Amino acid sequence: MKHKLLLLYSWFVRTLLIWLPDVPFIMRFRGWLYGLGMRSCGKNFQVAHNVIINGLEGFSVGENTFINNNCTILSTYGISFESEVIVGPGCVFSANNHLPKGNSFRYGGRKTAPISIGKGSWIAANCTILLGSNIPNYSLVAAGAVFLEKSSTESKDSGCVWGGIPARKITTIKEK
Repeated sequence: MKHKLLLLYSWFVRTLLIWLPDVPFIMRFRGWLYGLGMRSCGKNFQVAHNVIINGLEGFSVGENTFINNNCTILSTYGISFESEVIVGPGCVFSANNHLPKGNSFRYGGRKTAPISIGKGSWIAANCTILLGSNIPNYSLVAAGAVFLEKSSTESKDSGCVWGGIPARKITTIKEK
């Protein structure tokens, strides 16, 4: 019952505030409203006007986190963003997946695994982050990448650029 109420609450917040402009004060207000139903929410959580968050009870964010336009977050089974995470436009996060049964995925049940995004990471535009992904601290996931559970087993190094389908470690980030 709690899940259904939070789905309704999430829809209400989005519908009520979708017409307001994406300025920091209003995006923080959206984040604060979403935070009331979340597992945990740090200060300065900013959410753009047309972000869809389903499963607030499984979603947690740290401080100074920003989610850009047209993102979809399906977090019933656990998604956590540490502090200072930036999410570009058009990203999808899904902590569950369908399983086959016979010749169909319709009735095969689901597989679930939490997603973890490390501190200071940037998920660039149009990325897909799937169940079981563990993105290390200070990582950049290049635009259009698909990050799978297997992607995270390649390296636990922080400060890397990840890209491709499936995402692989491309290089190490050098500070200026």
